[in-house]
Amino acid sequence: MNRGWLSVMVCGVLMAACVQKLSMPPQARVDEARLLAADSDPGNWMTHGRTYDEQRFSPLKQITAANVKTLGLAWSYDLDTAHRGQESTPLVIDGVMYVTGAWSKLFAIDAKTGAPKWTFDPKVPGTAAPNACCDVVNRGVAAWKGRLYLGTLDGRLIAVDAASGHKVWEVATTPPGSRYTITGAPRVVKGKVLIGNGGAEMGVRGFLAAFDAETGKALWKFYTVPGDPAKGFENKALERAAQTWKGEWWRFGGGGTVWDSMAYDPALDLIYIGVGNGSPWNKKLRDPNGGDNLYLCSIVAIKAETGEYVWHYQSTPGESWDYDATQHMILADLEIGGKMRSVIMQAPKNGIFYVLDRATGELLSAEPFATLNWTTGVDMTTGRPIQVPSASYGNTGKPFVAMPGPGGAHNWQPMSFNPGTRLVYFPVTELAFPYIPDGDFKKHDLGWNTGVDFNAGSLPQDPKIKAQIKSGLKGHLVAWDPVAAKEVWRAELNSPWNGGVVSTAGNLVFQGNSHGEFVAYQAMTGERLWSFATQAGVLAAPISYQVDGEQYVAIEVGYGGAFGLAAGELSRDTHIASNVPRVLVFKLGAQGALPPLPKNAMLRLHPPADTASAADLMQGKMAYHTYCGTCHGDSATGNGVLPDLRYTALLNDQAAWDSVVLQGADSARGMVSFKAELDRAASERIRAYIIHRATEDKTLEATSHE
Repeated sequence: MNRGWLSVMVCGVLMAACVQKLSMPPQARVDEARLLAADSDPGNWMTHGRTYDEQRFSPLKQITAANVKTLGLAWSYDLDTAHRGQESTPLVIDGVMYVTGAWSKLFAIDAKTGAPKWTFDPKVPGTAAPNACCDVVNRGVAAWKGRLYLGTLDGRLIAVDAASGHKVWEVATTPPGSRYTITGAPRVVKGKVLIGNGGAEMGVRGFLAAFDAETGKALWKFYTVPGDPAKGFENKALERAAQTWKGEWWRFGGGGTVWDSMAYDPALDLIYIGVGNGSPWNKKLRDPNGGDNLYLCSIVAIKAETGEYVWHYQSTPGESWDYDATQHMILADLEIGGKMRSVIMQAPKNGIFYVLDRATGELLSAEPFATLNWTTGVDMTTGRPIQVPSASYGNTGKPFVAMPGPGGAHNWQPMSFNPGTRLVYFPVTELAFPYIPDGDFKKHDLGWNTGVDFNAGSLPQDPKIKAQIKSGLKGHLVAWDPVAAKEVWRAELNSPWNGGVVSTAGNLVFQGNSHGEFVAYQAMTGERLWSFATQAGVLAAPISYQVDGEQYVAIEVGYGGAFGLAAGELSRDTHIASNVPRVLVFKLGAQGALPPLPKNAMLRLHPPADTASAADLMQGKMAYHTYCGTCHGDSATGNGVLPDLRYTALLNDQAAWDSVVLQGADSARGMVSFKAELDRAASERIRAYIIHRATEDKTLEATSHE
């Protein structure tokens, strides 16, 4: 093509984009053209992964490996969301930051000064909390033509006016009275708001739904697992998938929730979704004689216009270990075997880093990035993992201590691909878990529907065994070469549950960790260059943006989430004691400081007499791990996030205990009534078990607790 005509065409496109931009609303002026051109607008962060390819790479390079030591706190913003997990990736659009917190609250903040603009509270009822397997978290919003789109914990999708913070429309995305939740960030593609959901542990059937961004009208829905065959199948893809299921799996929902990651390829017009685990986890219970159970634990490509199935790749066929494939997916163009390939990359829970052709789903590489014992590798001819027979605990009926456990070798915490270094950066967890078949399985109305005996798998109280287990809790930040399929460097973190990452053109990788540090690493070598004390453990991923010619780096801090709550003592002892939820923003030369932490009151254990029988204590322990443990921690040991029940005054007052546990006196904060599941005798046995645990741990009286 003649270069003169090419210049005219480029100028015409840019002028049209400028006119379109000026005609859009004054806030969150995001549309398809602007998202497609996001790489030419590096000062903004307009969608969850910054660009549709979800690379989470910032082209900004004012902050570099050479000057990052002068990075300082520019401003901070306290989040009014309680001391719970904070997992949001902020958006920054034309000088305004939009960030969510726990309980699905949405905040608009001046991105330069930290001055608040407005807050939107969707008023999620406290009764939604028990439906959330992994804390009352939210990972962010989508922006489109002056509106922000928020998924709420109780299953709603809400359009919010970006200028005023007022609700424009609201739709229920999940059936009324169901156990679904929403914690993931929506995406907007071609005027369609895409939203998934969670709840596989609660016995639901997963799907991705699309809604019209203007009106909220439902457009299409893609179910990830087949329903009751007697009712027919929604499409041919589910009819084929049903051939890989046997038994009556639909009675348990099936699982397969699309609770986090998505990506979009405009050239192929394909949406990629990550699909979660089965319901229950134990395959022997949901499908005694079945096969692969499609499309559990898969990447699925679907058409953006219609939601029609195109291809899938299943990373863990017939899974039984909660090995979701919902983890972050990245699109990139890589030279593999001397040929440029358009690929999709993922490091899911099962511990294997996958590179696939994103047009066809062809497997290009699959190598372990963590310590594994459930498989010996992937057969590249079939694309299937070579499973160790003893890993099928449901079939053998024997416990299997797996690496990784249900927390995964890599969980939802976002990873980043740097086009300059050609490396992928992500946090890795080294954490085992004993999968023990539930010998008395039933579908609980409240409590996890997993088919795994969490009571039997709880942390032993023998000090020597506990010390040995704690010594094995590890985590690190890894730099992975997706072409060579190998680790390049790692930074040890000495704890398993840490934050997501961003990489920048300044040759930097930023990550927060559970020890309350926000750290900058040299992108090529992993050298630790700078850190800041955050006064909270960090799970969320950072972003970088620019306002008035200055580059900023931002991170939301606040500890919690799946491991943060359910792991109890293991969680408490591997994260910083303070947990102040905030947004922290940094720039070169800034010298801001956080206020000093308040002094914690020294609480002492004053439990009543431990008089329960051994039989009552055993039943109380079983009920505790069914109904209480996922929030209050394993073995009734505080997790450092929610109240440590060994210290509650309710132990000394049965009437007060009943008012909370059975009558729901604290429902507004998420502690709902369990009177439909527990009679007074069962509730009293739980109280007796916690009294017993408190008595066992009287040696910890001098320990400081929030």
